[in-house]
Formats: sequence, C-alpha cells, structure tokens
Amino acid sequence: MKNVLLSGLMVLVFGLPVLGQQPTKVKIKTKSKAAAKPAAAPDWSRTYAKTIRPEELRQHLTVIASDEFLGREAGQPGQKLAADYLVKEFAALGLQGPVVGSDNPHLQHFPLTRATHAPGGYVKVGNQRYEWLDDFFSYGPMLSAFPTETVSQPVFVGFGVEQGAYSDYAGLDVQGKDVVAIMGDPQDERGRRLLKSNGRPANYWDSGLRKAALAKAKGARSIFLMTFSPTEAFRKQGAEFASSLREPVFGLTNPGPAIIDTVREDIPPGIGVYLTSQNLGLKLAGTTLPGLLEYARALGRAGKPVPPSFQPPSMTIHLPQKQEQLTTENVLGFLEGSDKKDEVLVISSHYDHLGVKNDTIYNGADDDGSGTVAVLAIAKAFAQAKAEGHGPRRSILFISMTAEEEGLFGSEYYTANPVVPLANTIANLNIDMVGRTDRKHSAKKRFVNIVGSDKLSSELHRINETANRTYTKMELDYRYNVPNEPEHIYYRSDHYNFARRKIPVIFYTTGEHEDYHKATDDVEKIEFDKLAERAQLVFHTAWELVNREKRIVVDSNKP
Repeated sequence: MKNVLLSGLMVLVFGLPVLGQQPTKVKIKTKSKAAAKPAAAPDWSRTYAKTIRPEELRQHLTVIASDEFLGREAGQPGQKLAADYLVKEFAALGLQGPVVGSDNPHLQHFPLTRATHAPGGYVKVGNQRYEWLDDFFSYGPMLSAFPTETVSQPVFVGFGVEQGAYSDYAGLDVQGKDVVAIMGDPQDERGRRLLKSNGRPANYWDSGLRKAALAKAKGARSIFLMTFSPTEAFRKQGAEFASSLREPVFGLTNPGPAIIDTVREDIPPGIGVYLTSQNLGLKLAGTTLPGLLEYARALGRAGKPVPPSFQPPSMTIHLPQKQEQLTTENVLGFLEGSDKKDEVLVISSHYDHLGVKNDTIYNGADDDGSGTVAVLAIAKAFAQAKAEGHGPRRSILFISMTAEEEGLFGSEYYTANPVVPLANTIANLNIDMVGRTDRKHSAKKRFVNIVGSDKLSSELHRINETANRTYTKMELDYRYNVPNEPEHIYYRSDHYNFARRKIPVIFYTTGEHEDYHKATDDVEKIEFDKLAERAQLVFHTAWELVNREKRIVVDSNKP
C-alpha cells in the first residue's frame, strides 16, 4: 500500500512523461537525516515509586501513633480505632475487602486469649508435691496448658529429637498428651553426637524451643524439659524469672493445624513448654539418675533410640491463670491483577503495639507504625498505577497484622486461614521498624537490613538487590541474615509464619534502637526521608514480582 501511494504522489508532483519521449532526468537533492531513535519505554516503577513521599507518611503516622490510639494493644479499644482508620484508607484507595463472611470484608476477626498469672501452681506425683518456680516454670510467659487441675499420664520421649532416620517419637502416640524429654542431644559412649549435622549447627538440638516445636508438630499438649540443675540452683533461676513470668500473656484460642517447625527460635504457640529441676524431671520420667544414665548409655551403644526400662507415673498438675477471651482483627486490602491475577503477592506489616502500661501510652511510632504507613503508601502507589492503566499483572494482598507483639498471632492466624490459597501466594514482603537508625549505623548512613531474602528463593534475593542497585542505591545490610544470628531476628516478625510454610519472604527492618519497646518511641524521632526511601525499595521489588513473566521459584532451604 505504501509503495502505490508514493508512486501516485510522484506523478502529481513531476507530471507524466510525453509519449515516445525519454523521461527527463531530474536530480533531487535531499538533506541527510540521522534515523530517529525510538522513544524509551516509560519506567513505571520509577514513576509510581515517586508517589511515596515523606510528608504523606508523616500525615498517616501522626494519626496512627497518636495518644488517641492508646498504644494499639491487640483486643483493646485503641487497636479497634487503628483498624477502623486502616479500613477507611484501604477502601478509599479502591482496595477490595477479601474476607468472606465478615461483618466488614476488610477485617479478619479472630479470638485471642489474654491471661494473667495466679499463684498456687503445682505438680503432684504420688504423694509428693512440686511447686511452681521452685521445681518447674514455663519457658517464658505463656498460656497455661492446665488452668484447672488435670490428671495426666506423661509419655517419655528420650531426648525429644527427630532427624533423618533417628526419631525419639517413632511408635509413640503423643496426640493431646504431655511429654517428658531430656535436655541436650544423644551421644555415643565417647561423647560424640549421634546426629549428623546435615548442614545444621552441631548444637541444633540443644535448643529446648526446637524440641517444643517438634513436640507441637507431633500433637503434644505440653512438653516438660528435664534439666540437670539441682533443686537449689533451679530455685535461684526461678526467682530471677519470676517477675517476667507473671506478665500478662496471650495465645490463639484456635491456633490452627500444627505444622512441622523445628527451626523457630521462639516459644511455639499452642503448646505448654516447661523446664524442670533434675529431681522433678526424674520423678516425671519414673526413674533415678543412675537409671537415666544407663538409658543414655544404651542409646549411645545402639546408635538409635531404645525402649526405656522405666515408665512415667501418673501426675496431677494445676497452673491457674485468670483467662479472658478477646477478639482482634487483621486488616486486609486486595488489589486484583490482570492476566496473572490468581497469583498473589502479600505485602505486610503489623499495626498493634504494647498499649498502656502504668498509665503510660506506648505509641510505637517505629514499631510498627513505620511499617504500617509504608504499606499504606505502597498500596496507594499501586492503586494509582492501576487507575492510570498500569496495574500489576499479579494481584497484591496488603495485610496490616494484629497481635504481632503477643507472638506473631495475626500472621499465624492468617496463614492457617488464608483468604487466598497459600499455594497461590508467590512471596511475602514484610516491613517492621523502618523509620529510625539503629545502634549499629551512623545517622548519615542510608541503609536497610534485609532478612530472609535468600532462604527460600535465590531469585527473590537477586530481584531485591537489582531493585536497590537500579533505584534506591542504599546499603543492604545482611547482618541479621547469617546462620546462628544471636538475636534470632528472622524468627521475630510476621514474615516467619509465611516462611515456615515455604513461601519466600523478605523482612525489611532497621533494627532496634534506644527507644525500642519504650514509651519514647514517638513520631518526632522518625526519619521520614529514610522511611520513604525504604518503602520505595519495597515498592520496586514488589513491582518486579507482580509484573515479571514467570513466578519466582522456591529453590533453597536455609533454616
């Protein structure tokens, strides 16, 4: 078509040749022009990241971390006010409420139990009574597994470990039962550990928390961990922990199905975990110290679990607590994608904090008001992109979690009761405390700590690094991402409940500072320019995740 039109145009301009006459040669001088370069495609990630601005973050945080919200303690009036604010903001952005059957589709309600200590706890074996704090105490504040007097038939599970072909639980039914385990791990007669490391630290099973997590996964109601502390030394320990053990505690009323989790370095929800003195531990196992040592030697000779020659006796246990039932809420906003809308990215923070203590309000501006407003800003950027015809290919679920401070309960509940199948969840980007500079960096440093990015997906790790190299150019600090990191940061925020279900995660944080969990964590100390920059990095990483052709792969496993 183009050639025909051009020929006609030449006839009109130069006229037709006379019949029989040779056409006159006409020289046409043309001006040489360089070929025009095609216009570069707009970088929409850069365009919409710029909508995340310090002044808007400040505006939201001034409300969320105000005294009016009373520290946003889970289940309390201040948390309800904060939830209402977030619902209105999500709705104003045009985000859908995805919770079916709720009175408000943006709210995922769930029950929470709050308990306070009551004196008089004991264990009775035969005619002998053992007292709370003198002979046993819980592994940190937790809901009592025995709020009323309970008769139990314990099950002895050796060292309470399982790795490869070695399992102290083989052939044992512990569903709903109370188990007794020895602290430490099995060794041969030369004192060498029987369990091969398989990439794990040599002291992996020295952790009572890992044993508790395994016991929970096996269905146990509680685990009694037998220490070798004599009574007097054990009582001294109990006295040191007494005040913290009397603090109010929380727990999920319906914790959901147990999953195998032997890497968590925190108290596993839904199981009672108790340390015992040597005297009580032996009594619960139904043996003496020589009998227990002989059991350990026999196990070491065999190189595998052996049946014990002793049998635990029945016990009666009572750990009274005043328990009250509360209701709390995760706040959810859903942005539907286009051609890959069935795949979903979760972007999260937690909006609860510590509430009011001794008439002092703990506003939690950084923890985690900063993450909460970052999620709002990121949600707004994506909503604007969609409204202007540049929406994500995959869907995004924005979640403001509740009850994180009490034990990651909001994310525990969500991942047990997801509004989108977990199989369709491609990753979780979690933001918790990104508004300050921690003790480990200078005030001039532009940085963010990255945790968990490479533990399940090498692609996710590379995507985040590329986003930073291309756009934000901050220092990415991986100090909390190394094996055996002493502060266990990887296990201490809501991303972990996604990671333990094999969903790739990145946890963005700037770490603890001098106001961490203090009443002085206030808005005026937030560095809003840095907060905006860190939120922009999350946005850029999210943009790539939801718009790339292929879903990221799960190709790693670094507990």
